[in-house]
Formats: sequence, C-alpha cells, structure tokens
Amino acid sequence: MAAASGGLRLWWRRRPPPAAGLGRGARTFSRSGRAAAAAAVRAEELAERLRARRREEEIPTDPAQRRVRELAMLSKQLQQVHPNVLAKVLKQGTVYQNEEIVVINKPYGLPVHGGPGIKNCIADVLPILAKMLQNMKAEPLHLCHRLDKETTGVMVLARSKEAAERIRLLFKTRQVEKIYWAISLGDPDPTEGIVEIPIVEKEVQSHQSHYKMTLAPNYRLSPEDGKVVKIRKKRNAESAVTRYRLLASSSACSLLELQPITGVKHQIRVHLAYGLGCPILGDHKYSHWSKLAPQKLPEITLKRLKLEQSKARHLPLHLHAYRLSLPLGKQLDLVCKPPLFFKKTLKKLRLDVPARASCPDLVQKHVQAR
Repeated sequence: MAAASGGLRLWWRRRPPPAAGLGRGARTFSRSGRAAAAAAVRAEELAERLRARRREEEIPTDPAQRRVRELAMLSKQLQQVHPNVLAKVLKQGTVYQNEEIVVINKPYGLPVHGGPGIKNCIADVLPILAKMLQNMKAEPLHLCHRLDKETTGVMVLARSKEAAERIRLLFKTRQVEKIYWAISLGDPDPTEGIVEIPIVEKEVQSHQSHYKMTLAPNYRLSPEDGKVVKIRKKRNAESAVTRYRLLASSSACSLLELQPITGVKHQIRVHLAYGLGCPILGDHKYSHWSKLAPQKLPEITLKRLKLEQSKARHLPLHLHAYRLSLPLGKQLDLVCKPPLFFKKTLKKLRLDVPARASCPDLVQKHVQAR
C-alpha cells in the first residue's frame, strides 16, 4: 500500500497473520534463530575462505619448494586421517610377511607411539592392520623395535607375543644388523670409520630451553700440552657405537651408509652432527646446539635443490632404514627402498648410489615376495 504525505511517498506491507498456536514471542524467537543460524554459516564460510586464501599464499610457486611443502602436509594428514585409512596406507607399504612377521616400509612423519598432540600412530592401528592382512579374527600385530617419527624404512612387526619377545631379545643382544642411508652436509674425514662416543641427554640453556642428546666423550685433549686426558664418565651417559662409510659425494653433500651397533636415542643424528661435523640434511634439531632454528645450507646445495634458505625449514630429515638382517630361524635380509623425496634429492644433488650398496638381489627377492 502507498500513501502520500507532504510530497513524500511511503510504502509498507501488511504484516502476515501469526501462525496458528504461536504468539509474538515465538515468532520473534523463530526469526532471531534463523538469523543466528545464517550468521553462523556465513561466519564459518568466511573463516574457511580466509584459511583457503592463506594456504594459497603459503604454497610456493617453485615446484621444488612446493614438493617439500606437500610432503610436510602429507605427513600431517597421516596423523589426522581415520585409523582405517592409516592402516590401509601401512598395508600398501608391506614389503614382506611370513607366519611370524610382517615388514612394512614406514612412511615419513608418522610416529610409532602415541603422545601429547598425536592423534594417529602406528601402534594404535596394528589391530586393524592385522585384520586387513589376515582375517577379522587375527591377533593384533606387535611392535618389535622403534623408528623415530621422521625416519623412514624397514620396520618389523610380529604376529604373536612370543615372536615379538624373541625379536626384541635379538635387538637387545645386538644380533640384528641394521643398515641406514643418510644424506649429510659435508664429507666425513676419514671417509670410513667408527664413531665410539657415549651419548647423554642434556638441557640446552637458551632463550628457549630444550633438551637434546649430545656427546659425552671419555677423553679430551689437554689445552696445556695437547695430551689425551681421561674424563670422568657422566652418570647417565650411554655407550654408543656407529660404523659409517661414504658412498657418494657431490654438491657439498654426502650419501652415507651407517650401521648403528648400539641403539641409543638419536644416535646416528648425534654422531654425524657432533662427532663427524656432518649433520643429516633436514636435521634442524642437531644442526645447531644452542638454538632451535632451520638448518643453514651451502649455496651450491640450495642451488641444486632449487630451494631458498628461508624455505629450508620445510626440508624433511633424510634418514632411511635401508636394510635389516634378522636371524630368525634362517637369516632374513629385509630391504626397503628409500621414499620418493629421498630419491629425488639424490638425483638433484647428483649423488649416485654405487652398485655395491644397492643390493639388487635382495631387492629383487622381496619384490617377488610381495
């Protein structure tokens, strides 16, 4: 309806009659409820739009930097997916199995055990994985040893408690031969040898206090006369022995073959970084002692990787459990090929794997066993 007043034209609509059985208060509540719901939806859509825009801005345009970022996102997603999905991923990574054990190629960034802030881990999905591999009544698989969250490669799971106990005893008595591959910064001198220095956990006093494993040597050089002086052994220090061998060298980096004789926490990383001065590529924890900061890379390494130093913090740890020799009845040589990002880094840095280190016969054997 319209009405004229003083040259002004006013428009209004008749209010519709109230619904049967509803009063003014009910109508007001209904309208405000709908408005609140619509506002909530709009707010959620706006927040998601802002998050998507931020993700787009953060995704690097350079292909190499984008792949590094995608790997970090993938490892984060593995910890957030449904347990059935994670078990399926582990099943696809199965490289060998018999009546006693299952061997998987552990993905990057996936923790073995749970903890604060960890939604998914390998230990939690072992019952599901056992059912996928065998049948719905299968006994849950059992952990026999552990790998760090950032380490990839050979991981042995037992089908029974008895088998798990036997394998754990083999690890404890050092009857299992473990071979790792690592890409490190710099070349070790000498190119082959043994690092035998105890390791202890120590608090790092800085503006951001934290704990790290570090060397606790039994000897030091006297500053007065340069003689070797024995040091009093630290109470909590653990004996640690690592064999190493240079396989290839290029672009200020090396491909190393490593055999940890003992099993101390972060042993390989500490012996390489602090014992040989060759930290593992992507090891941001042990590249600096007094601070937590991204690893500083040589210019030639950045150039070959097509990476900016500011993006180096996204580089994954290049440490892979390549082979495990297990005396379980008969000698089992279990081999897992390095992940795709590891192989791409080898190619970019022009690090050629020598034939004597590739073990083609072992790889072929397990390809047939899959």
